[in-house]
Amino acid sequence: MDYKEEDYLQLSGIQHFLFCRRQWALIHLEQQWVENVHTIDGMLMHERAHDPDAAVRRGDLLSVRALKVHSAKLGLSGECDVVEFHRTLDGIELAKREGLWLPYPVEYKKGKPKQGSEDAAQLCAQAMCLEEMLCCDIAEGALFYGENRRREVVAFTSSLRELVRDTVREMHTLFERGYTPKVKPTKACNACSLKELCVPKLLKQQSVSGYLRKEMEGEAE
Repeated sequence: MDYKEEDYLQLSGIQHFLFCRRQWALIHLEQQWVENVHTIDGMLMHERAHDPDAAVRRGDLLSVRALKVHSAKLGLSGECDVVEFHRTLDGIELAKREGLWLPYPVEYKKGKPKQGSEDAAQLCAQAMCLEEMLCCDIAEGALFYGENRRREVVAFTSSLRELVRDTVREMHTLFERGYTPKVKPTKACNACSLKELCVPKLLKQQSVSGYLRKEMEGEAE
């Protein structure tokens, strides 16, 4: 079943969802967001990666920044930091470009490689969107981490693709329900920009928006 365009979710939400389902719901359902040093660092890195003036062509390599992608099958839309097109014999045709080219998505992340699969799944989702749009197969891409300034190659295996499909299905289900999951606090909560809004120990059965509304009503009395 293909999703309608009005039902597309943000592709970047995959990283939030796999890191913490509650964080994803606070951002994408309840429209809550708070900046901290980590989010600002990440924003600055992405601004540099998305600089349209930085698009370059060097021989058999064409780099395109801030490329918009979507997938009706996944019900996702978003933007790739960088997509490199490598000239090859088994690639695809590109408008106004001679030869055949194979896309290679590159996602920029602050910090260092994570133990979880959230970054790899986000990158894989970008590749799956590109495959659907360009009618091609993409075997791998790369994550560039700001702390060690190195690329980590990510193979788009069948298991990683299945993780993306399962994650997106769950995201759509929760979004349609408008449900913000409850979570148990972990060490990862300390670095979350939404820690003060989330307050999982206090919320129990409430949504964050309901909690904030009650607090504001109390101040107004």
